[in-house]
Amino acid sequence: MSKLAMALVGVLLAFSRSASATEPPQNFAVHETPVPVPEIRFEDGNGQPKTLADFRGKVVLLNIWATWCAPCRKEMPTLDRLQAELGGPDFEVVALSMDRAGPDIVKKFFAEIGIKHLALNIDTSGKAMFAIGTVGLPATLLVDRDGKEIGRLIGPAEWDAPEMVDFIRSRIAAN
Repeated sequence: MSKLAMALVGVLLAFSRSASATEPPQNFAVHETPVPVPEIRFEDGNGQPKTLADFRGKVVLLNIWATWCAPCRKEMPTLDRLQAELGGPDFEVVALSMDRAGPDIVKKFFAEIGIKHLALNIDTSGKAMFAIGTVGLPATLLVDRDGKEIGRLIGPAEWDAPEMVDFIRSRIAAN
C-alpha cells in the first residue's frame, strides 16, 4: 500500500472515530428534528409545583422512573453520577418519580442508595408518563434548551458510561 493510501486510511479512521463519539448510544432514538414535549407538571421534594418549562435554557435528561421499578432502581446511581459530572447551568438530570405514595418513599430510597446530586421530583398522578407517550419504565427523554425532545431511550441505561457521557456532552455543546 502506498504512503498516500495509508495516510488516507489513517485520516478516515480518525474521522470515523471522532464522528462515532457523538453518535447516539445503542437503543437511543434521536429525532431528525427536535419535537415539542407536552406540558409536564410535577412537584419538587418540598411540594412546590414545577414544570419542564422551569428548565428552559438547559439541556435536560428527563428520566421517568419509580422506586418499585427494579431497572429504574439499578440505573439511578448512574444518573446521579451523570448529574455530578455534567450538571450545571447548561445541563440537568431531572429524575421524575411516578411513585403515588409520595415523596417520603423517594427520599428514603435516595438515602438508602446514596443519591447526592439529583433533586427529588415527583408526579403522584402518573400523568407525565402518559403525556410523553410511554407505558414502560424507565423512560428517558433528552430535551434541548428550547424544551423540545432531541430523542429518547425506553428501558434502563448506564448513564455514566463514557459513550453516553460523550453523546450527551456533544448535545449540550450543539445546543
